[in-house]
Amino acid sequence: MTTEDGKKNIVIIGGGIIGCTSAYYLTRHPSFDPSKHSITLLEASSIAGGASGKAGGLLGLWAYPSSIVPLSYRLHKELAEEHGGADRWGYRAVHCAQVDCVGKKPEKTANGASTKDEDVSLQKRSKEALGKLRAAGVPKELDWIDADSLKYYDEMGTPSTTAQVHPFQFTTSMADLAREAGADIRTHAPVDKITFSPDGARVESVSYTDKSPSGSNEQTTLPATDIILAAGPWTQRLLPSAPIEALRAHSVTIRPSRPVSAYCLFTEIKLGGGGKKSETVTPEIYARPNNEVYACGEGDRAVPLPALSSDVSVDESRCDEIAAHVGAVSQELREGVVTAKQACYLPNVDSGRSSGPLIGLTGVEGLVLAAGHTCWGIQNGPATGKLVGEFVFEGQAKSAKVGGLDPRLCL
Repeated sequence: MTTEDGKKNIVIIGGGIIGCTSAYYLTRHPSFDPSKHSITLLEASSIAGGASGKAGGLLGLWAYPSSIVPLSYRLHKELAEEHGGADRWGYRAVHCAQVDCVGKKPEKTANGASTKDEDVSLQKRSKEALGKLRAAGVPKELDWIDADSLKYYDEMGTPSTTAQVHPFQFTTSMADLAREAGADIRTHAPVDKITFSPDGARVESVSYTDKSPSGSNEQTTLPATDIILAAGPWTQRLLPSAPIEALRAHSVTIRPSRPVSAYCLFTEIKLGGGGKKSETVTPEIYARPNNEVYACGEGDRAVPLPALSSDVSVDESRCDEIAAHVGAVSQELREGVVTAKQACYLPNVDSGRSSGPLIGLTGVEGLVLAAGHTCWGIQNGPATGKLVGEFVFEGQAKSAKVGGLDPRLCL
């Protein structure tokens, strides 16, 4: 929507990866004119304070939905080449595989921590142990999974189809680059309401409370010709008809006992030796640059979504379990140091008409929805941001066919 004098007041709600890439690509759209168009991003807490700062950061041409994955994967590479992403946000190509393992169920100490099992680690580097890995078809470079644990290896992606970024560094970099190009990034600015015209046909303004350290703590109202609602799991609180639900996910980061090769692993680990009393867990393990490994476990709905990402509660016992599970199959992780225990909420689409994400026009003039990206928000952030720019300035998607992601299918 544009005023009679050609001006646009664009307001983005949400400072996660979707909001930040939207701000970035809006400033890069050929029609963007800073003398006529204002772009304001409102984030309730801090940039990348939620899932966008605590995700795994895996990128894959084999991800979903197929309508935007190829575009987004290509844009990731272009962004890294243009802005030095390898150094700035850890962009690199990686291997990805599914591995089935059997690990000894970790014993617990009095304080609940797992004990180390030196019996496995003593044999890991033997010629016999390494021979077992080769016989299972495991690449030579993947030498940080215990040979006696690994039972099955299936390559899912190669460095030509799989890559990764550090999600916090990538998201904050997108915000910084958007700011440098003219976007106004405001944090600690929780949105209270979106105001529509009396007939509900178009957007009029966004009201938020300035809770920044130097702020007034008073409500401020911004006139808006265009609103991009990219609030992730908080989307439904501003647009009740949006079928977005929240799923909590825990993760840890570990500094391994030695640098490990660039592999991202989807695992199935039987703890307890694989007998009748065994337990099967499925943590994901992503090796990152700078001697860091990320691992995440299953999701839960034990705690309702809080008001702010900064209020997310962390169940440390769940984090301890993740560290123990991955340590049960890797000497490097077992003997490593846990550097972060964290939790976030993922935004899932709860609708029989779409599996999400929801990207596009809503039927209300000036309101664009971009939410429900599940665990692939980092992967699909660039494509979503580029499409948002097209919806705002051109009224339709040009870079990808996204009819199946149309919010109007389920609003």
